[in-house]
Amino acid sequence: MKERKSSSPLHPYVLLFIAILSVSVSSILIKSSDTPTAIAGMYRLFISTVIMLPFVPWKTVRCSNMNIKDWGMVCLAGFLLGLHFLFWMESLVYTSVASSMVILALQPLFVMIGSYFLFRERSGMLSVLCLVTALLGSVIIAWGDIGVSREALIGDGLSLIGTIMVSAYMLAGQKLSRKIDANLYSVIVFFLGGIVLLIFSMLHGFSLTGYESSDWMYFLLLAIIPTIFGQYIFNRLLKSIGATTVSVGIIGEPVLAIMLAYLFLGETISVFQFVGGLITLLGMLMYFWRQSLQYTTAERLTH
Repeated sequence: MKERKSSSPLHPYVLLFIAILSVSVSSILIKSSDTPTAIAGMYRLFISTVIMLPFVPWKTVRCSNMNIKDWGMVCLAGFLLGLHFLFWMESLVYTSVASSMVILALQPLFVMIGSYFLFRERSGMLSVLCLVTALLGSVIIAWGDIGVSREALIGDGLSLIGTIMVSAYMLAGQKLSRKIDANLYSVIVFFLGGIVLLIFSMLHGFSLTGYESSDWMYFLLLAIIPTIFGQYIFNRLLKSIGATTVSVGIIGEPVLAIMLAYLFLGETISVFQFVGGLITLLGMLMYFWRQSLQYTTAERLTH
């Protein structure tokens, strides 16, 4: 993808690191609460929507060149985001943080394939090599954490479905990034994603109220840290660096999540996770070094 100049004062890759670090906290928060994952995801998205509403430039709606098909794509993106949170957050009930996050690391592979067929984006051999290196590290991490129980398989399956959903969500966001303001787009998809989780919660008879103050603090933290400082920043970066590069950054999420799980949940770090984490970080650094050089060159040419 040809990278476009960012309007943010911070370098896109600095923002990407902040977003990756923020979403890595998500699994720790989810594991720390006993509230239904659908309820947590619903309030996470609704609270994010309320916080972001004052920052939406509603006047841009009239000036945008969005057609009915584009608005339909926005609605689809919100639906996909809701399904992603539903399946992925539920996967953490059945399997470990490491297993779920490693499957989520397949996202850039799905996005790269989708980008080729949808946008005709071709990735150079060096970029592919860096991606394969990072994915190899994720496989090594998973190798030491393979679950053979029925619950572990259910969790892995839910995580895989959630990964497919978020990959499609990223591709939809990239397609729309030139036509709609990122703040407006994020508010709409967060709200629609919350609606999906609300419907699911009502169908399953989950209580929508009556939660303790600690649970509401948990919902608020999920909204601020992994959603606004995570998903929202990802949405902003789709325009400047593209869905594939954003997704490659997400490969680092398992490594950070495993480290955080070690610090806050007492989960151990195996030799497989340590070695795999180093290889993953090496592949990511190689990829971002190459992409950052291309971004800097493109930015200079615009001046």
